Amino acid sequence: MPASPIRRLVPLANKAVEKGLKVYRLNIGQPDVPTPPEALEVLRHIDRKVLEYSPSEGLLSLRKKLKEYYSRFDIKVDVDDIIITTGGSEAVLFAFMACLDPGDEIIVPEPAYANYMAFAISAGARIVPVPSSIDTGFGLPPVEKFEELITPRTKGILICNPNNPTGYLYTMSEMLKIRDIVQKHNLFLFSDEVYREFCYTGAPYISAFHLPGIEENVVLIDSVSKRYNECGIRIGALITKHKELKKNVMKFCQARLSPPLLGQLVAEASIDTPKDYMLATYNEYVERRKFLIDQINQIPGCYTPIPMGAFYTVVRLPVDDADRFCRWCLSDFEYEGQTIFMAPASGFYTTPGMGKDEVRVAYVLNKEDLGKAMDVLRHALEVYPGRKTVC
Repeated sequence: MPASPIRRLVPLANKAVEKGLKVYRLNIGQPDVPTPPEALEVLRHIDRKVLEYSPSEGLLSLRKKLKEYYSRFDIKVDVDDIIITTGGSEAVLFAFMACLDPGDEIIVPEPAYANYMAFAISAGARIVPVPSSIDTGFGLPPVEKFEELITPRTKGILICNPNNPTGYLYTMSEMLKIRDIVQKHNLFLFSDEVYREFCYTGAPYISAFHLPGIEENVVLIDSVSKRYNECGIRIGALITKHKELKKNVMKFCQARLSPPLLGQLVAEASIDTPKDYMLATYNEYVERRKFLIDQINQIPGCYTPIPMGAFYTVVRLPVDDADRFCRWCLSDFEYEGQTIFMAPASGFYTTPGMGKDEVRVAYVLNKEDLGKAMDVLRHALEVYPGRKTVC
C-alpha cells in the first residue's frame, strides 16, 4: 500500500507549526470557501430523537435529490441507479472490489489521483498507466497507446474529468475515443466526475453518461465534498445502470451497514444551494487560477500549463528531486516565519521516475495567501541546495 503523497508529509508540517511557522497548505484539496448556510442550518437543527442507520444504499430522499441534480447536466439516471457511499473514495473502492478480480488490470492515464492506486491494491488489481506529459498540457495519450496495453486481464479504463491532479478537461473528441475503446473491448469505464462544477472553458462538460452506446459500461463516481465545500461529511455516490454490478456493490454496502446519516442530511440540503453561492464559488476559483498560474510561470525555471478544470495544477520545478524539495521546505527552510506544503507529483504516477521534478498545487487558499505562498516558493528555490541551473 503506497503512502499518500498528499498526506505523508503531514508530520513534518505539524513540526513546522510547532516551531511557530506559518505553513501554507497547498498539498490537499481542502477549500477555504465556507460551506453553504443551508447545509449548516440543517446540521444545527436536527430534531431526530434517534440517529439511526440509514439504508445501505443511502436515503431515498437524497437519491431522489441527486437524480434531479444530475438532470441539470443532462445525465439521465434513475433513483435506483444511485448508491450513496462514504465519500467518493468508497465509491471507487467498491467499484473496484465489485468489478475486478485479483490480477485484473485497469488502464489509467497518469498522473492520476494517488488513492486510485491504493484502492486497486486493496482489490488485488493492477493499475496500468498511460503516461501523459506536462509538455502537452496532460492531454489524452494517443488511442494506440491504450490499445497496446489491453490484455485478457484488462477490465476497465479509469478517467478523472475534470482531472485531479492536473486540472485537465477532456474534450468531446477525446471522450469519444475512450468510448470507442470501451465499446470495442467491452470494458468498464470508471469515470470520476466530482469536479464537474469547475470547468473553465467555453466547451460543455462531458460526462461518461453522455457517450452513446456504453451506458451499461459506465460506473460514475461522485462526491459532494468539493462542490459544496463539505469534505468532512464524507458523502459520495456510485452511479451505474449495470444491474449485476449494482448487486455486487450492494454486498459491500451492506457489509459496512450504512453511509453517514448526518452527512446525508447535510448533503441533501446542499443540493438546494442557491445559484448565487455556486457562481460566487466558481468565480473565486477562476480568479485564483489566473493569479496562481501567472505567479508560478513568472518564477525562473517553473512551468505549469493552464488547468481547465478542478482546482489543481501540476508544476515543474527546477529541482533535483521534488520529494526531497517538499520535505526540505517543511524541515529545513523558512522565509519570514513561513513555509509551504506541496504534494510531490511522483506519488501521482506509477511509472518509475516520472514526476520527479513536479509537484501538485491545490489553489484552495485565498489570493492573499496564495501570493504569500508563491513568495515563499520563490525564495525557497533560490536557496535550495538541489536547485537545477536555469538556462
